[in-house]
Amino acid sequence: MNRTQVVEQLPGLRRYARVLTGDAWAADDLVQDTLERACSKWLLWRTDSDLRAWLFTLMHNLYLNQRRALPAVAPLDIEDLQDQLPGTPGPSDDALDLERCLLRLPDEQRCVLLLVGMEDMGYAEVAKVLDIPVGTVMSRLSRARARLRELMETPVAIGTAVPPLRRLK
Repeated sequence: MNRTQVVEQLPGLRRYARVLTGDAWAADDLVQDTLERACSKWLLWRTDSDLRAWLFTLMHNLYLNQRRALPAVAPLDIEDLQDQLPGTPGPSDDALDLERCLLRLPDEQRCVLLLVGMEDMGYAEVAKVLDIPVGTVMSRLSRARARLRELMETPVAIGTAVPPLRRLK
């Protein structure tokens, strides 16, 4: 593994981390943690294996470990705060709506959808990264697409549960 090979993977790692965490700072921390883990475990990487899949596996496992370690926090309903939040509707509203809907997907569905849709990984590669069977990848992807479609077509109603805001370091 050389520096150039790892640097080539950074944009994909950042994209995946950003949508996985829903927060730019948390995503940068996750990428940093992933690279630190890769440096400390580089002897475990086999040169005949896929570096991209290995890095994404490290990131996915770190993300799951971090989620498990978080204390349970009561969700904050953003609808209660909407009068206090500045901003006007604009062309980026669709992107924000997509991000909001992605965050409402279960983690296992969101991970599969992001790796296949955003990172253009094949089913076998995603199965390897997430350590699940290929059939499970296809099933989760199908459910994620259906649920995302449903969420995007349904307007947010007052009082609808939205993902909780996360506290940053």
